[in-house]
Amino acid sequence: MRFLDFFSLDATPRNARVAASTAASRMQSLKARLPDWVQDWLEVIIPGTQILLILFAAWVLQRVLRRIVRRASVHYQLPDELLVPINGLIRWLIIASALLLVLERMGVSATVLWTAFTGFATVGAVAFFAAWSVLSNLFCALLIFTVRPFRPGDYIEVLDTAEKPGAKGRVVDINLLYTTLEDHGAAQGSAAWLQIPNALVFQRVVRRFQGVPPQATPPAVATPPAPAEITSPVP
Repeated sequence: MRFLDFFSLDATPRNARVAASTAASRMQSLKARLPDWVQDWLEVIIPGTQILLILFAAWVLQRVLRRIVRRASVHYQLPDELLVPINGLIRWLIIASALLLVLERMGVSATVLWTAFTGFATVGAVAFFAAWSVLSNLFCALLIFTVRPFRPGDYIEVLDTAEKPGAKGRVVDINLLYTTLEDHGAAQGSAAWLQIPNALVFQRVVRRFQGVPPQATPPAVATPPAPAEITSPVP
């Protein structure tokens, strides 16, 4: 039993060594058949071909993923404001991965790549916490585009509590930072817009109206009573 186990455990590394030696011998025979001037440029041709294949694969992968994202946006009716950051994220991830592979093919050691990656990750984490207020608005914008608690054209009111009145108006624009309302309480003939940060929308109570909300009537001003006339007695 031990004799059979010895041969079964040793079979995998032995097969790997045989395959490596076979590949090396085939490569040597292929080099011997090539002209002398080609053999001098093999150290440049082989890495250059690998780099071109990496760049081509990255380009194809980016186009395929962008097409998938476009079809998903049409199917789920995602707005264009959401497609721009998604396509940008896909593009930069593919570029970073292709750059790492190209540097590895050019002979840069894995230790240097890992050190550079950790350094960039540290800087990115510090920048993330420094710009948290802006990034929170971006994240809330993605939630608004996907969850859709309201849409452009709806009348909403952003309240601190359900009892106190707040910012009320018609939604005219939703971007990555602000939700813009056309002020419903503005005087007639003068338009005003309210820009509310997207993060504030998720921190407050949002009242959504069906149709146009009623115009708030100003409180009636009480008029003081007229003074009573004092008449002097007739002698």
